[in-house]
Amino acid sequence: MDSIVKKTLKISLAAGLIIGGLYLSFRLFSGLEELKTLNQKKAAWTQLKNKVGQDLGRFNGEAAIVIKDLNFNWGLAYREDKLFPAASLAKIPLMCAVFLASSEGRLKLEQPVILRNRDKLAGSGILKDVRPGTFFTVEKLIGLMIYDSDNTATNILTDLLGLDYSNRAFLALGLKDTRLLRRIADYRLRDRGVENYTSARDIACLLEMIYRRRLINRMISEQCLRILKLQRVNDRIPRDLPAEVTVAHKTGLERNVCHDAGIIFSPRGNLLVCVLTWHTNPNAAGAKDFIAQVAKDVYDYAVGADF
Repeated sequence: MDSIVKKTLKISLAAGLIIGGLYLSFRLFSGLEELKTLNQKKAAWTQLKNKVGQDLGRFNGEAAIVIKDLNFNWGLAYREDKLFPAASLAKIPLMCAVFLASSEGRLKLEQPVILRNRDKLAGSGILKDVRPGTFFTVEKLIGLMIYDSDNTATNILTDLLGLDYSNRAFLALGLKDTRLLRRIADYRLRDRGVENYTSARDIACLLEMIYRRRLINRMISEQCLRILKLQRVNDRIPRDLPAEVTVAHKTGLERNVCHDAGIIFSPRGNLLVCVLTWHTNPNAAGAKDFIAQVAKDVYDYAVGADF
């Protein structure tokens, strides 16, 4: 009986050693593969930096760029703190300020707001063609401001908050460079030199807070992300990406400035891209091409495509 027990113990010990050896070999192989993959990713990141540098060298204008690999937490930045006229990119921090006001009880997202004829503004959006007296909720106006870039909705929300509160909210959210000195579509004041400013650093900061569900709270962050994914102006960051790729972003376009900032959700990782530009060209075609090229470089890096 003792010999049977001893034999069983020996067999069990041998089997355990074999299994343990196989497990250690698997872990070692997996570790080597992970290291190889990481090194390849680092090499691709270096290539991306070089490619973006080449794009910058060819661009006829000034640009600020922030790019971040949200999985590896790697970032690259160029003139991230340079101030640019915000144009409609200011609608991202304004959206965040409205949600902050709602969290503080200053207003309710479901409260009705009446559209008045004097609220209507030319330019982007549908509200300029809607019958005065129509009611919209604050929440609906936020959506129109972002995915339709509606100027009328934006200025109604600006009036609800006030410029003083908006700027205090930007500071409370951690923004260093973003200031509203006028209503976004007040071109009369703009022509007198009164400008709204922001930076790639500030916009990237807000986008990352939204992505990581740290903007005010998780529910508000997810709501912001859903709204940004509905963006209807897709002639910059998403333009040259596969149609199935989701991008949560917001554009800005005004005289001599052209921006786009957002998050690309790729099959192999998510990336933040923020590009602000200033140019002296008769139209923004070159700036749009530049932003689209930077976004394509970032996407190619993400999926492992050759540059």
